[in-house]
Amino acid sequence: MNSSRRHTFHIPVLGIGYSLDTAVKVAPYGIASVISLVDDTLIEDMRKFYCKKLNVTFQAISEKIEDFRAKRITAYLDMVDDMVKEKVEEIKESALNAGSEIEKYLSLLPDFSAIQEKFNLVDKSRQAYKDIADWVNENLFTGSIDVNIMTKLDNANVKNGEELPIYYNDAHAALRGFAKSKLSSSVVFSAGMSPRLYSYLENFPDFFPDKDGQIKKTIILKVSDFRSAFVQGKMLSAKGLWISEYRIESGVNCGGHTFPTNGILFGPILEEFRQKRNLLYTTCINAYKDGLKKKDIKDPSVTPEIMLTVQGGVGTAEEHRFLLDYYHLDRVGWGTPFMLVPEVVSIDKDTVSLLANAKEEDLYFSNISPLGVPFNSVRGTSMSIRKMEIAKQGKPGAPCTKSFLKYNTEYTDRPICTASRQYQIQKLKELEQLHLSEKEHEDAYNQIIEKECLCVGLGVDSKKSKNIPVKLIDKVSVCPGPNMAYFSNEISFQTMVDHIYGRKNILDDRPRPHMFLKELGMYIDIYKDKLEAFLKNPDDKKEIKQLALFKKNMLEGIQYYKKLFSEKILKKYITGTDLSL
Repeated sequence: MNSSRRHTFHIPVLGIGYSLDTAVKVAPYGIASVISLVDDTLIEDMRKFYCKKLNVTFQAISEKIEDFRAKRITAYLDMVDDMVKEKVEEIKESALNAGSEIEKYLSLLPDFSAIQEKFNLVDKSRQAYKDIADWVNENLFTGSIDVNIMTKLDNANVKNGEELPIYYNDAHAALRGFAKSKLSSSVVFSAGMSPRLYSYLENFPDFFPDKDGQIKKTIILKVSDFRSAFVQGKMLSAKGLWISEYRIESGVNCGGHTFPTNGILFGPILEEFRQKRNLLYTTCINAYKDGLKKKDIKDPSVTPEIMLTVQGGVGTAEEHRFLLDYYHLDRVGWGTPFMLVPEVVSIDKDTVSLLANAKEEDLYFSNISPLGVPFNSVRGTSMSIRKMEIAKQGKPGAPCTKSFLKYNTEYTDRPICTASRQYQIQKLKELEQLHLSEKEHEDAYNQIIEKECLCVGLGVDSKKSKNIPVKLIDKVSVCPGPNMAYFSNEISFQTMVDHIYGRKNILDDRPRPHMFLKELGMYIDIYKDKLEAFLKNPDDKKEIKQLALFKKNMLEGIQYYKKLFSEKILKKYITGTDLSL
């Protein structure tokens, strides 16, 4: 199929629940999206919702049965696959009558104007219907129904007081649930390298080429730099596992957890991928062929390819085209703006309103995650309001009901969550014994109670949006990137896609820095925070070296941008964009 008729953007994973059923809404129209596999209970709730909606008998998968987590995930993914295929057939059938569904499909495509001219959609003749139907049967494609697994979320599980084998760990079970589903799509690994999880992939034939050289389930690695891609790609290829896509994420991110580099800016990172793409491919393909040979798997008749995609902070059609054209990328991820598109994500009206009204000062780089990883958030969420209220009442922290983010062992043999009441009460007792100054005590206190129950907060909105009952204490956490500041209204699916492809402009009239400069501003703030912390302990020689390297990397990145922004090749992409910090 002509690549210009495929979409050049994808929708990344959004929180735990926000994109849980996004594929149902966008995959039939050729758009790829990602489902989070963190919360199997929420996934089961969503399957129950759709069974009721489709008038299908719901058979619950109880926590009492063997391998319930993986089985819940498989059952839900199979249902999503069925729903998408049914919708695709509906679209194909509508082509015979030039119905609204096929017109919607066509209107979303990047080259809609050319298709409109080719078919003259106003023409209602029998021949016109036949021409459209023939084109659809040849060209219609389905967006990939991908899944996301955070490699860090691989907690061991316990039954009857005994720790279960490693393959029952959270991430392992999630991978097994995807592997046993009938989907032909990709698993996105994020949050770092996990050799033991990567080795577990080898247990499932769908990740290896079949006799025709086709791989039913492919692998996407979310990476922050070339070295990470190169090391992980070579490691997996040596196992006979091909990485079909490297998803490069900026420090600004699409929202939620961020993994900032040591001051290395996004532009220089993309430049290294641009220059070394062939090195990455040749190294991995050679290791891949050797890996297949060791497993006695015949070399595929079709040589696999790799895609390089990018996400994090993009907000204009000009930035979108620049990333594709200049860095030769295959696709761009648009995450944060889709939080304002209820047609696409599971989000309730109150949260949409909060996000639409958020200004630059409301969107901040927080420490609310129990993982200890920086997290993009917005001020005024119901979860943040509640945690402050209960802390004032002497009941800090939240009941740990889901337990996906348990990592701390300061006070216990088994890990607990730093957002839990169990942890925060202990930590605050310890704080009282330190007899700090009033300012130091206040800062330490705020750091302790800042942690939020993201397991609940990032999933509850998907239930609220569908009128699925939630507990009174279950409040909402939101994970927009700073790019949200420039989108100020609820947006329709069609309008959002038109904005991405430059057919409309939905940004408000506030000055918006180029995505590269927005990230640079974030790194300057990080550097300031690191410097202030260092000045409190100026004898830390290791930190001196880290600060020097961070500054060096930023300055080199600034020089790269100065050169890039002065080149004629870039100027056509930034017309009307404020380049100031």
